[in-house]
Amino acid sequence: MKKLIVKGARELSGSVRIGGAKNAAVAIIPATVLARGKCVLENVPEICDTELLLEMLSEMGASIRKIDRTTVLIDTTELNSHIVPYELAKNMRASYYFIGSLLGRFGKACVSMPGGCNFGVRPIDQHIKGFELLGSEIQIDNGLIHAASQSLSGAHIYFDQVSVGATINVMLAAVRAKGLTVLENVAKEPHIVDLANFLNSMGADVRGAGTDVIKIRGVDVMHGSNYAIIPDQIEAGTYMAATAAVGGDVRIENVIPKHLEPISVKLRETGAEITEGDDWVRVVRRGPLKKVNLKTMPHPGFPTDMQPQMGALLTRAKGTSIITEGVWDNRFRYTEQLARMGAHITVDGKVAVIEGVDSLSGAPVHACDLRGGAAMIIAGLMAEGTTEIEDTLYIERGYEHVVEKFTAIGADIHYQVLPERDMAEAR
Repeated sequence: MKKLIVKGARELSGSVRIGGAKNAAVAIIPATVLARGKCVLENVPEICDTELLLEMLSEMGASIRKIDRTTVLIDTTELNSHIVPYELAKNMRASYYFIGSLLGRFGKACVSMPGGCNFGVRPIDQHIKGFELLGSEIQIDNGLIHAASQSLSGAHIYFDQVSVGATINVMLAAVRAKGLTVLENVAKEPHIVDLANFLNSMGADVRGAGTDVIKIRGVDVMHGSNYAIIPDQIEAGTYMAATAAVGGDVRIENVIPKHLEPISVKLRETGAEITEGDDWVRVVRRGPLKKVNLKTMPHPGFPTDMQPQMGALLTRAKGTSIITEGVWDNRFRYTEQLARMGAHITVDGKVAVIEGVDSLSGAPVHACDLRGGAAMIIAGLMAEGTTEIEDTLYIERGYEHVVEKFTAIGADIHYQVLPERDMAEAR
C-alpha cells in the first residue's frame, strides 16, 4: 500500500507526452481474440487495466510478448478457453468485453459480472439485449455471465439508451455473425471509432462508427494485424485541467486536438488560453479562474470522465459554478473529499453547485474512483500545504507514470510507501 503526497501552490510548465487511450485499449485487447494469429499493438498505455487484460489472455492460452514499453505482440492462435479467469476479471469492468469477442470466436463465453469504479448503477441489460438478438442465450449464475450460441446471425438492434460498453460488446460479437447487423442509437466516442478501425484491419467489415448507426457485415475469418492505439483524450484533458487549475504554461503532446474540443471550449471559459498544433495543444493560464456551468453528455458533448477534474478546478473559480451530470447517477462522491480541503460544494442528485473559495488546504483524502483520484491530484496541486491521497490503485488503473509526468512539468508529487504496521491498520 502507498499514498500519493502532493504539495501545492506551484505553477506548472514544460511538456508532457500522452499515452495510448485506456478506453480504446481495454476494448482492442479483448478484440484480438477474434484473430487466429498475431496482433502487434502499439501505443498501449502502461496501466493496471491493460496489464490485467494481457494476463487474462495469457491464462486463457494466448502468447503475450512485450516488444517495448508500449508495444505488445498478442498471438491468439492457441487460445483454448472461453472462460475468463474469475479472480483477475471480477474487479475490472472492461473484462466483460471478452463476452463479445469469445462469442465471436467460440460461440460461448463465461465472464464474471463487471466490477470497477463505483459511481452508480451500470447495468448490462443493453449488452444482453444485443447478444440475444444476435442469437445468443444469456444466463447469469453466481456472479458469472454465461453466453452461448449455436450460430450468431445478423440483426437490427436499437439500443434503448446510448451505451459505450454495449456498443463495443455487440460490435465484437457481430463481426462474426452471419449476415448484416445494424446498430442504432450507438455511442460515438473516439474509442468506438478506434475499435472499428482495428476490427477492419483484421478483416472485419464495420461501417459508420462515429455516427448514430453502425452497420456490420459478418465475416468468416479474421487475421492478425499491426495497429497503433489512439492517444488518450481523458489523460490529455486531465493535464490540461491541471494546468488551467494551477496556472502556468504546458504543452501536451501526442494528442488529437479534435478529440479535445469539448474540453478545450470549457477550459477557455475558465480563463485558460489554448492553442493547437497537428498533434499537440498548449495550455496557458495567468489570470484568475472564472466560473463555468457545464453538463456532461455522450460524445461529442463534454465527457463524463472529465467531470471530477473540472469540479476540482472550479473550487477556486470566482463565483458560482454549476455542474450537471448527464450520464451517471452517482459521480459526485469525490466532492466529499474536496470539502475536507475547504471546498464549498452542494450536491443535489445529478447537480453540484460549487461556490469558489480563495484557497484550499492540504488534507488526507482518498481516491473514490479513477477520475475522482485525478481530481484529488489537481486539488492537491491547487491547495496550500500537503495533501495525502490514499487508494492510489484507482489512479494507476488509468494514468501511466502519473508521478513522473506531473513531476516533469514542475509538480511536487511523490509516492510514500506505508510501513507494514500502517498497512495492517489500514486493512
